[in-house]
Amino acid sequence: MTDTRMIAAGMTGTLAQPGFGLVSAVDPVNHAVRVVAQPSGVETGWLPYAAMQVGSLRIACVPDTGTHVLVVHVEGDAEHGVAAVPVYDAVVMPPTSPATGKPAQPGEMLVMAGCGAPPSGDAATPGPTAQDAPWWHLTPDAIHSGAGNTTETLTSGGKAWAVGAVAMTLDGNGLSVTGGPITTDRDITAQGTVTGQTDVRAAGISGHAHTHPVTTAPGTTGAPQ
Repeated sequence: MTDTRMIAAGMTGTLAQPGFGLVSAVDPVNHAVRVVAQPSGVETGWLPYAAMQVGSLRIACVPDTGTHVLVVHVEGDAEHGVAAVPVYDAVVMPPTSPATGKPAQPGEMLVMAGCGAPPSGDAATPGPTAQDAPWWHLTPDAIHSGAGNTTETLTSGGKAWAVGAVAMTLDGNGLSVTGGPITTDRDITAQGTVTGQTDVRAAGISGHAHTHPVTTAPGTTGAPQ
């Protein structure tokens, strides 16, 4: 009597199985890649690179050459596959958030540019990082973002910005700026002529045009210079 389990096992051994590989070429227009399979070293043809979202909302994020990916063969056919997902490895590790000093934790999402391309070809180490590249970190209680020495934090209670030593906070108490002056493009010449089109106003009072009463003599002071 023939054992069908043995036949099934033999057939399974002849089917192409999912496997890991390194991206060897990228086609951004078609969102496709070529992959060198591991450990055989055989390069695939062009494979579709799985997308995060396709439709009226579209998210495109093609990998660098050298990225470690999982290749899944459709219905076990070695000629038809898809580069399903990229994976971190011992060389390319998850990034560290500038906001928390840690990699993204469960329930968070961290997006960082300029981390350095994965090694490719004869390279043994990742490419150089960009110190001022932008980043974005979503946590359970805040949205953090930044680029270089500029940061932005949004919470349920307000929003805060910082550029170097200058900081600005908008919350239920109002707008606060520390570490630097508040300026506009409105200017007053030495002859008192007002130029520009903007002004700083508080309770409807112009910061440039208002005058002050003089308490020790009749009259008023002139407009601020």
